[in-house]
Amino acid sequence: MSLELLPGSYCGEAPGPDLVWASWNFDPVVLAALLTLTIFLRHKPPGLAAVAVLAVAFVSPLCALSVGLFSARVVHHVLLVAVAAPLLAAALPRRRLFGSMPLHFLVSTAILWAWHLPAAYDLALRDIGVYWMMQVTLLGSATLFWRAVLANGDAVGGVLWSMAGLIQMGLLGAILTLAPVVLYDAHQQMPLQWGLMPLEDQQLGGLIMWVPAMLPYIAVLALLARRAWNSGRGPASA
Repeated sequence: MSLELLPGSYCGEAPGPDLVWASWNFDPVVLAALLTLTIFLRHKPPGLAAVAVLAVAFVSPLCALSVGLFSARVVHHVLLVAVAAPLLAAALPRRRLFGSMPLHFLVSTAILWAWHLPAAYDLALRDIGVYWMMQVTLLGSATLFWRAVLANGDAVGGVLWSMAGLIQMGLLGAILTLAPVVLYDAHQQMPLQWGLMPLEDQQLGGLIMWVPAMLPYIAVLALLARRAWNSGRGPASA
C-alpha cells in the first residue's frame, strides 16, 4: 500500500499563515518516543534540552510548516544536526566509539548533503518511510559525529573537526543560497501564500544554513578551545 501523502508528508498538509498555529503534531508514537527519551535522560540536563529541541522539530507547528517552506525545513534540519545532536552527544555515556572523527565527519556530511539532493529531498516529503529514514540518519550520524568530537581526549583535534563541520554546513548553505533556480518541487507553491517567491524561500533557507546554523558549531568550538586551553595549563600550574 502506498505511503504517499500529497501535498503533505508525515507532518500533514502544509498550513497557510492563518492555520499555522493550529498545526501541532500529537502523533502518539512520537510523543511516546519523546517521553521514553525524557525518562532515559532525566538526570542529564543536555539530554532534556535535546528532547525539548526534538519536540520543537516534530510536535510544534514547525513540523507542518516545513512541509511547505524550504526555509522552515532548513530550520528543522539545523535543529536536528546542530542543536539536538550535540546535546544528545553530551548526554550519552562516553564509551569508545567505532571509527575515528574523520570517519564520522565524512559519514555525517555525506548524509546531510545526500538528503539535500533534489530527488532524495522531494521523495522524503512524499513517502513516510523515506521521511523517517531522512530524520533518523540525519540525527543519528550527527550525534555520532558530535560524540566523537566531544568524547575524544584530543581537544585540538575536536576543534579542527568542528571547524570542518562548520565549513561544510556553510558551504552547503552558500550553494543553496546562490542557486539560480528552484531546486525542490515540494516548495513550488506554498511560499507564495507566505508572500515569498519559491526562489526567495530557497535563498532564505540557504542563508539560515549559511550563517545562523554555524552558531552551534561556534559554541562547541569555544567549549573545546577552552578545554584545550585548560588542559594545556594544567601541568604548568600543578
